[in-house]
Amino acid sequence: MTATDDAVTASRAWRHSHFPGEGHLDVVPRKHLAVVACMDSRIDVFGLLGLEVGEAHVMRNAGGVVTDDMIRSLAISQRKLDTREILLVHHTDCGLLKLTEDGFKAELEAETGLRPAWAVESFTDPVASVRQSMQRIRLTPFIPHRGAVRGFVYDVANGELREAH
Repeated sequence: MTATDDAVTASRAWRHSHFPGEGHLDVVPRKHLAVVACMDSRIDVFGLLGLEVGEAHVMRNAGGVVTDDMIRSLAISQRKLDTREILLVHHTDCGLLKLTEDGFKAELEAETGLRPAWAVESFTDPVASVRQSMQRIRLTPFIPHRGAVRGFVYDVANGELREAH
């Protein structure tokens, strides 16, 4: 059995315990919050932030970096789905700390013959990275509610969430 098979089997049990026929959740998050976090499997975003399903949009990518595609998602989240706050979560021991932009692109080019046009967005300091992502949000005209943007670094060794001022 594959990991995907396990996940599909688990989804059946989850469905029966979470959807007893009482209706559906509104598409607008109850807390009007959008969270941007790293895709790292060690981060339980909902548990870490005390969120329940239906309370926030949770968007993840490598590093939790605010890229053009993340700006797209945040613009839709705010303009069409009524979120007003943005919370960023980067973390210690991130995989992006272990590679470089040019090095990773060179590896891909050597293997495939193509150099990717997209940015890897590797970094050496998660605090600086989360600050840069906050700045990207504050500078874009596509996200209307930029005043309530806060960034944090999660410590994967001890579970602490520290704000990056």
